[in-house]
Amino acid sequence: MASSLHIAGIRKVFGKGDKAVEVLKRIDIDVEPGEFLILVGPSGCGKSTLLNIIAGLEEPTDGELLIAGKNVIGMPPSKRDIAMVFQSYALYPTMTVADNIGFALEMRKVSVEARKKRIQEVAVMLQIEHLLDRRPAQLSGGQRQRVAMGRALARDPQLFLFDEPLSNLDAKLRVEMRAEIKRLHQLSGITTVYVTHDQIEAMTLGSRIAVMKGGVLQQIDSPDEIYRRPANMYVAGFIGSPTMNFIPGRVQTSGDQGKFAFDGGTLDLPCPDMAVVTLGQRPEHIHLSADAPWRGEVVLVEPTGADTYVVVKTAVGLITVRAPANTQVKIGETVGMTVSGRHNNWFDPKTEQRMASMDAHHES
Repeated sequence: MASSLHIAGIRKVFGKGDKAVEVLKRIDIDVEPGEFLILVGPSGCGKSTLLNIIAGLEEPTDGELLIAGKNVIGMPPSKRDIAMVFQSYALYPTMTVADNIGFALEMRKVSVEARKKRIQEVAVMLQIEHLLDRRPAQLSGGQRQRVAMGRALARDPQLFLFDEPLSNLDAKLRVEMRAEIKRLHQLSGITTVYVTHDQIEAMTLGSRIAVMKGGVLQQIDSPDEIYRRPANMYVAGFIGSPTMNFIPGRVQTSGDQGKFAFDGGTLDLPCPDMAVVTLGQRPEHIHLSADAPWRGEVVLVEPTGADTYVVVKTAVGLITVRAPANTQVKIGETVGMTVSGRHNNWFDPKTEQRMASMDAHHES
C-alpha cells in the first residue's frame, strides 16, 4: 500500500560559524499516498539535498520527516523502506540482470522461489524479461536504467526516489524513458519523489511540482496550475519552454476595460488596480498580426515542425511568439503583435510576486 510523506520545517546548514551555508530554508511539503511529486529547480537549489534527507543519506539540521506517519529522523536508510534510482545506474557489472534485480531481496533473505517470482514480475512490468541473463556491459543506456528501476521496484518499497535518472540518456531515449517511468508509476502506485532540473520532465511526469530556488520552496501545485498561474516571475520564467514573456509598463485604466501602456505600445486588457506592473504572456498567447500597432523586428525564426517560434525585437526587449508551422516571416521583417487578453499574468515588479486579484479574468 502506498505511503504518505510529511516534510515539515526541514532546514539544512553546511559548515559552522561564518562559513555556514543554509542550503534548505524550512521546507514544508505533504505528499499524499500514491502521488508523484517532482522537485525541480536549477543546480544548487537544494532539491538533491532534500532527496538525500528523505533517503537518510543526509541528516537535516532542523525539522520533521515522517514516512507513513513514522518519524524517520536519525533512522538509517536501510530501515526506511525506500528505494532510490540514481543518475548513474550503479549496477553490479559482474552480475546478470536477474541477479541485479534480485540482489536486495537476497540480502533480505527472501527465498529463492519467491525471489525468482518477483524478478519475473518486475521484468515483465519493465519489458526486460528477454534481458535477464545478460550483464550490464551488454545493455544500452535505456536498458540499464530499466534494470536500475527494476532493482528498486523489486523490493516493493514505501517510497520511490529518483535523482535525475534520465540525465545520461540521449534526447529520444529520455522521451521514451519518461513514458516508461509514468507507466511504471501507474502500474505500481508507489509514492514517488523525483528530482530533475528539466522542466519538461517536471511538466510531463508529476502529479504535483515543487519549484525550488536557493533552498526556498517557491511554489507547489499541479503542472497545469503552475504553468497557468505561476506564483512569481521566477517560476513563470523557469516553467515553460520557451519561457514566458515579461512586459514592464503602467496601468492607464484599471478594471475590466483597462488599458496597459508600455514602451512601444498599449494593450486593451483587464488590468489590476496598480500603477506600475509587469505583464507576463506565454508565447502561445501572443499572435502575429500585420495591422497591429505594437510592432517589432524579427530577429530569429525557429521552425520546430508542429510550430514556428518567432523572436521579435521590441522596445521592451525580445518577445517570443509561438506561430503556426507554415508561418512565413523573414529575419529583419517588421511585424505586428496582439495578445489574447484572456491569459494575463500580472506581477508586482518590486516583489516579483503574481497578483492573484485578476484570476477571474483568466481563462478557465
